[in-house]
Parts: sequence; C-alpha cells; structure tokens
Amino acid sequence: MRILIVVAHPDDLDFGCAGSTATWTDEGHDVIYCLVTDGQAGGFDESVPRDEMARIRQKEQTAAAAVVGVTELHFLGFPDGRVEATLDLRKAISRTIRQTTPDRVVTQSPQRDLNRIYPSHPDHLAVGEATLCAVYPDARNPFAFPELLAEEDLRPHAVPEIWIMGGPQADAHVDITDTFDRKIEALLCHESQMQDPDGMADRLREWARNSAEAANLPEGRLAERFRIVNTA
Repeated sequence: MRILIVVAHPDDLDFGCAGSTATWTDEGHDVIYCLVTDGQAGGFDESVPRDEMARIRQKEQTAAAAVVGVTELHFLGFPDGRVEATLDLRKAISRTIRQTTPDRVVTQSPQRDLNRIYPSHPDHLAVGEATLCAVYPDARNPFAFPELLAEEDLRPHAVPEIWIMGGPQADAHVDITDTFDRKIEALLCHESQMQDPDGMADRLREWARNSAEAANLPEGRLAERFRIVNTA
C-alpha cells in the first residue's frame, strides 16, 4: 500500500501520526510526506531570518521522517500562516496525488474543534479542506486542472480512502505502543520548535493513552485515532 500524508507544517506529521507512520512502514507500506508550507513562521528565536527558518525546518522534518521510515518528502512552498483552501492549493495537492498514486491519503481535519483549539490552526483547517477537495473530485477528474495531464502527463488518480487525524468524530485507531518511542524521537528532531523537550514524552504519552482509552484498547496501550472517509 502507498500512503500519502498531507499536512500544513513540519512537525504536524509527527504530532499527528508518527507512531502510525512507523507502524505502517514496519508493515512494509510506502509512506510519502507532503508538506504544504516550509514552516517559516515557526520557532521562537526572533534573530533567525525567515528564509533560514524554512531551511532549518525542512532539514528537521527530513531527519524526523527518516526515524519512522519515510524518505520521500514533497514541500509545496506555500506561505506559513497564510494558507487558504484555494484552487492553487487544490491543484498543488492534486499534482502530488497524481505523482505518487496513493491508496490512502491521511490529512488534518477541516473542522474546527472548539473543545481543543490547538489542532484547529487555520492552516490545518485549510489544508484539510483542500486535501479533501483534491482527493474528491480534483485528482480523479481529467477535466479538473486539465493542464496537469496535458502539460505534465499526470494521469487522473482515484484515492479509495482518506484518514483524517484525530478529532471528536474519530472512528478508527492505530495501536502505537510499540512505535511510541520512535514518535518521540521524530518529534525531538524539530529542535527549533521545542521549548520543553524534556516534558514532550510525558505529554504525548498522556494524549496517546487517552486515545487508546477512547478506542477501548486494554489498559497500558497507546494509540493514534482517525476518522476514515471512504471515497471509492
């Protein structure tokens, strides 16, 4: 199986599903990353130029990807903090889908969660919405962005399913108990974003424990949760 994960920023992949990604690559699946921005609006050091921050974050994400078995990354170069679900973004994601021909696309939720605001960053919402539109109908429709076929020879591709990370409507899970340490190792690659690296593991373990409990897994297990949308 080929799995394409589409997110807004470097480190979104690792917070959202690095444990699942490690599980999937261990099972022999090909996982590919698509990052809409280079994360140039991130970090805490105001002395770092924004173009340099983008280079730093690309390097950090590439290292984090390697920890969980991912070597193919696509950076789309949209401006961090200003992402909108435009036709240009839909086209860019559709291009990546046609290039990589995934069997599953994983992305962020397009729905704002008022109970837990942090996953509902405007860039995340926009990427979730644009990705859903790219999967259906854009990437599979030869008459949507016809220049992708006519000028780039990228044939339409239909993705059978979308997995949306987390959210209150999650209806599936991946047990990440055995890959949790690699999730933390991947997250710690994002040094420019870490204000409390020593507390990272405990915070993430609590989140994963709560997700496992919500998925009715046995005590002591850890999980990441998703909502599966069938598009076949």
